Amino acid sequence: MLYKVTSVSFSGLTTIRIDVEVNIADKGLPTFEIVGLPNKAVAESRERVRTALINTKLKFPLRRITVNLAPGDVPKYGAFYDLPIAVGILSDINGFSIPKNSIFFGELSLDGSLRHTKGALLAALFAKENNMDSIFVPEGSANEASVVKGINVYPIKNLNQLILYFDSELEILPTSYKVPVSRNIMIVDFDMSEVLGQEQAKRAMEIAAAGGHNLLMIGSPGSGKTMLARALPGILPLLNDEESLEVTKIYSSAGNIPPGGSLITTRPFRSPHHIISQAGLVGGGTHPQPGEISLAHRGVLFLDEFNEFPRSVIEALRQPMEDGKLTISRSLERVTYPSQFMLVAAANPCPCGYLNDDSKVCTCTKREIIRYSKKLSGPILDRIDLHVDVPVVDIKKLAKGFNNSNNNETSIIIRNRIAIARATQQQRFDGELIHTNSEMKNRLIRKYVPLDSNSKTMLIDAAKIFQLSARSYLKIIKIARTIADLEKQEQVKEKHIAEALQYRPGAIE
Repeated sequence: MLYKVTSVSFSGLTTIRIDVEVNIADKGLPTFEIVGLPNKAVAESRERVRTALINTKLKFPLRRITVNLAPGDVPKYGAFYDLPIAVGILSDINGFSIPKNSIFFGELSLDGSLRHTKGALLAALFAKENNMDSIFVPEGSANEASVVKGINVYPIKNLNQLILYFDSELEILPTSYKVPVSRNIMIVDFDMSEVLGQEQAKRAMEIAAAGGHNLLMIGSPGSGKTMLARALPGILPLLNDEESLEVTKIYSSAGNIPPGGSLITTRPFRSPHHIISQAGLVGGGTHPQPGEISLAHRGVLFLDEFNEFPRSVIEALRQPMEDGKLTISRSLERVTYPSQFMLVAAANPCPCGYLNDDSKVCTCTKREIIRYSKKLSGPILDRIDLHVDVPVVDIKKLAKGFNNSNNNETSIIIRNRIAIARATQQQRFDGELIHTNSEMKNRLIRKYVPLDSNSKTMLIDAAKIFQLSARSYLKIIKIARTIADLEKQEQVKEKHIAEALQYRPGAIE
């Protein structure tokens, strides 16, 4: 007998329908084969399914079992075909009918229970887009899938429960979405009020957060660069519904959503170590997986000790920083992941870290300083919107700040300002498929950032003095637009351009 069960496969964030055809024949030697370009994990489904059925107290059929994963020219990866294969065999053993217009998706444990399986959200979205009625997933993945409205999501604990349901001896109700208790809790290492001094750096960070701009902080060891970056998540507003779905799809694909988890609403903050490989940062592998830049989508990618990253790794950031997406091509597969992240980098000015420091003497030679600075190429620096010096805070001022209550603004106050600025941008770009000022292309800059004659004159003069590239010229305009949004000003004025110019590299020196 031939049994057909519908499942799915993934290529990046694209979901593909897979028909799991289970043929159980009386003729021929007893075998259990899986065809259709399965990888090792799929091929091992034979042993997982066989053992799970036996441990469920079912008699595994000693016949010729052939499983075809169609279409046969699409490579198959992962363990989520366990459930559809088992359902095909169970249909033969127990004689029940497989529900039509339904997707089966999940990995089996050897005791017959179902494990939390990555990609449940993508499978549920596919089911809705293709007008399917229901999806059967592991109980631990059900809340993730139930984010999608309009389909029935059935949480399955084990094969015994599924058998009783198909035999009409047990009722399984479709699950409803449950908002996790920690959904909107933002965990941060530092509050902005704890950062003493560094007013210019904090201002630059607020502008960066409000407009999604890239930021580079340069300063001696201990000046507070890392502390500032670690305080950044506390001033970022929550993701809106559209952004939340974008981010959750990536994390679902990567298997980074825990059992019982669901929509991600806080902005990602990724902080990889400088020994990370290029594939780890941008993504890759035989079956391409998202890297840190995609996991930081709509959030922050913090690269501490920026100059210590291999130059090849840093240069790999060029295209995704410019395009907001990354395409990974392999011989059998070509996938595209979004990468609209906010780069925040921290670097020392030289190998010893004390170049231009007032309290300590730099011990580096001129050659060492040049070699160190050359790790950051011109094209990379040109793609970073805001460059800011982070000087060492005087120890007396630091001690005074600790001993007395300071009047620094808290992260909540700053976040409220940023949330208003982001809401302004969201309203401005409604229908434009972008969310922040940093994403504006030339057409949108002309449309949404009209400049008066004084502002244009200042920009032209600054372009000559600082030798700005065309990209840097446009970035100044975007930053000025964000500064105006923070001040709730519709018109970008000369003072906004002047402040934006302070954050170019030439203004630091």
